[in-house]
Amino acid sequence: MSPAIATWIGLAVMLLTTVPIAWSADHHRFGYTRPEQRRWARAHQSCAGKHQSPIAVASSRAIALNMPAIELVGYNNLLPGPITLHNNGHSVSLGIPKTDPEKGRHPYIFGGKMQNEYELEGLHFHWGDKNSRGSEHVLNDIRYPLEMHIIHRNKKYKNVAEALGYSDGLTVLGFFYQVTEHESPEIAHLLRSFPLIEQFDEQVHLNFTFTLKSILGDIDLTRFYTYKGSLTTPPCSEAVTWVLFPDVLSISITQIRRFRMLDTGLPGSPMVDNYRALQPLGNRRLFIRKVNSRNTALDELRSGFDHTQWDWVY
Repeated sequence: MSPAIATWIGLAVMLLTTVPIAWSADHHRFGYTRPEQRRWARAHQSCAGKHQSPIAVASSRAIALNMPAIELVGYNNLLPGPITLHNNGHSVSLGIPKTDPEKGRHPYIFGGKMQNEYELEGLHFHWGDKNSRGSEHVLNDIRYPLEMHIIHRNKKYKNVAEALGYSDGLTVLGFFYQVTEHESPEIAHLLRSFPLIEQFDEQVHLNFTFTLKSILGDIDLTRFYTYKGSLTTPPCSEAVTWVLFPDVLSISITQIRRFRMLDTGLPGSPMVDNYRALQPLGNRRLFIRKVNSRNTALDELRSGFDHTQWDWVY
């Protein structure tokens, strides 16, 4: 066999063995440029649906309703470990193991317009390259630089994959961050591990744990917007009840730069501006919880919940 033929065979073998592996690794990935977002619907039909997220939230369009507060059960308990911090190429996600039943219940939420309890699944972030953009939802014409999503699964479904097939499958709590001069102690402990996940698909098991309440600080959780929508990433399943809190969290300029130092793994593509374009509200209703400081929780229970008379769409 001549050296030229041997070289050609070697190259062919290398291509046959490496290309499928590289394709399978990138097959699930997606981009955030406008042309890339328009292509999402080619692979995922739901991305062209009528009840998509995120949306522009405007107080003038929100219907004020008497409804229960969101109860965050177990948010004051230390999360089970080890917690996994992961750079998945389009966000930073925190994977949280399930709580050992012998040690108590896994954190869950209920209230608002939810008809069941929803168990914690994880959380992730969306952010921008500039302080004037980054959040997925826009609140009263303001696009904040960072938005955190805490994902919960309806406990009547055994896993997220099953839950995505139902309109009441998930509830996502959305929190906005504003840049301030001072370091935020609430998020500082997470950011210290970011240098360990700067590259695509890097992950680290945190050697500490924390409570969900500790990253929320003292913000007001009694007032919130809620609407029916979708995942903001492919497959864009219309299975999400969104709960958005207008009281903002803080993050310093130095701290938000930690997010912008992460890499997508694609040439010339730092992980910034990882937010989806706004979607039309269409025939959906946007609600805001009516807060009456003179009424106790028991008073609200006795008065009845008129939110049950309002559907998500009209």
